[in-house]
Amino acid sequence: MTAIINAADLASESAGPRPPVLLDVRWQLGGPPGRPAYEAGHLPGAVYVDLDTELSAPPGAGGRHPLPDVADFGSAMRRAGVGQDTPVVVYDGGQGWAAARAWWLLRWAGHRDVRVLDGGLAAWEGPLSTEEPKPQEGDFAPVPGSLPLLDADGAAALARDGLLLDARAAERYRGDVEPIDRVGGHIPGALSAPTTENVAESGRFLPADDLADRFAALGATKDAQVGVYCGSGVSAAHEVLALELAGVPAALYAGSWSQWSADESRPVATGPDPQ
Repeated sequence: MTAIINAADLASESAGPRPPVLLDVRWQLGGPPGRPAYEAGHLPGAVYVDLDTELSAPPGAGGRHPLPDVADFGSAMRRAGVGQDTPVVVYDGGQGWAAARAWWLLRWAGHRDVRVLDGGLAAWEGPLSTEEPKPQEGDFAPVPGSLPLLDADGAAALARDGLLLDARAAERYRGDVEPIDRVGGHIPGALSAPTTENVAESGRFLPADDLADRFAALGATKDAQVGVYCGSGVSAAHEVLALELAGVPAALYAGSWSQWSADESRPVATGPDPQ
């Protein structure tokens, strides 16, 4: 099963005998909040899920978007109607980062049938709804560990001995600018691989072969040990998804640069790729 679905196939499945649970995860770094946009119009039957409060724990030692408490995440997913065996499709406003975060969390927590709407809401050509559904509570019970996860020490080791990709914009990787975190730069040994280069102008993912070529040029192949980080573990999930489409399994460093850079004992590199 592919990790993405196009709008036409989603419309067909939604009208079929086993429609997927739809999760609207609209979110943007720095705002505005996603709920007002959801209330103004969403895919019929979609339930709003808040990235900051339901797909993340409060900011702290784990970074700006630490992974949520497993029990809290399970409760949020059940409230949204997610069951153990129900297909789930997640979407956002089109950037894909927030939807990928939801996809990654559900997959990491053991759900086997989760896909991202390729291109997000902008790709949807059907009607929108302003009615907020009240789904029957699901029975999803998260069991973490189905996708690989890195901590700071694991990311450092992978940067030395494997391949650690930095999914942020290249100027943040180099340390030219740092609008959010304590200091600019990157984890020593990591390579720059901006998430924005995984998609076309439409916001849809590049074809799988093109993604495979892109990642192979960086050394990311199915036999390599690959990890990804970003600013706070959100856009990196999008890169993990792109790598999956390319046939390359990858681990996520959820704490990412927001956790790494907050620890003054951690080394910081600046400048272009070491290649």
